[in-house]
Amino acid sequence: TRWCERQPGLVAFTGQSAVHRGQIMRLHGAFKDAVAEFDAAIERYLARPNTAPAGLALAERGDVLRVLGDLDGANASYDQAAGHGFEPQPGLALLWLARGRVKPALAAIRRLLAETQHPVFRSRLLPAAVEILTAAGDLEAARIAAMELEVIATDFGCDALHAAAAQANGRATLEDDPSGALPYLRKAATLWSRLGCPYEVARVRVLVGRALRALGDEESAAAELAAARSAFEALGAAPDPSCLPSPQGPAALPGGLTGREVEVLRLVASGQSNAEIAQHLVLSGKTVARHLSNIFSKLEVNSRTAAAAFAFEHDLV
Repeated sequence: TRWCERQPGLVAFTGQSAVHRGQIMRLHGAFKDAVAEFDAAIERYLARPNTAPAGLALAERGDVLRVLGDLDGANASYDQAAGHGFEPQPGLALLWLARGRVKPALAAIRRLLAETQHPVFRSRLLPAAVEILTAAGDLEAARIAAMELEVIATDFGCDALHAAAAQANGRATLEDDPSGALPYLRKAATLWSRLGCPYEVARVRVLVGRALRALGDEESAAAELAAARSAFEALGAAPDPSCLPSPQGPAALPGGLTGREVEVLRLVASGQSNAEIAQHLVLSGKTVARHLSNIFSKLEVNSRTAAAAFAFEHDLV
């Protein structure tokens, strides 16, 4: 920064410096300062004959606005980034997810995973992929993505990637095995805290709260969720919709069912086949079969008819 201040004519370097400062500020939760840095970078880049580098700064700006809950502003920034030839992904897919548009988010992330090969670029893509795949209910693909991120983190020896990988593994494991998710999430919280990344710590605490609630430890869960909410408020950030508990959390559902299992059970009760359920929920047939097996085991039934009867008896349909 000091060197760039002495070289005002080197627009490209001063713009790049502002982008990197903004990225660091974002990690440390200084979101408004980060936006100011990205704005400064955009201004410098737009003053050049070649304005293409402004696309990255605009995409980074959109990512921060999304975290702050300004979804319209983020969308506009992503549109501008695309106008400069920069694809603002995976931020745009996460924006769609935040707006409840799971299908386009899922289609985009699957396409990006298929076409992105370099491990550096995949390391930036995989955490978002795990969020989106988990939200779409494709837990098998989410676990594969989380494991790949862990391998990349080990290869690079980077603490931030280790934190992201632990968080991704915890998220991918949470629904089926909340007890197994907790060690991953505790590791992620420790690493993010050590790196001074309060927003990521808060997101992990929400996931810890969800795991504790699924295990029946309601008091501890409430404490974790309250701490996360306080952190989001202190940072001026919107709670991340991809890791917030549903209004009707696992502890409130009958038979120990998860929210996704209830969705599957409702469709079973309506007479839909596994293939139809997979299409409706944007899942693989194998994932639907696994959910159905878990439902049968939890409800101690051995037929779709008996499972449907449980759904009707407990007002799930």
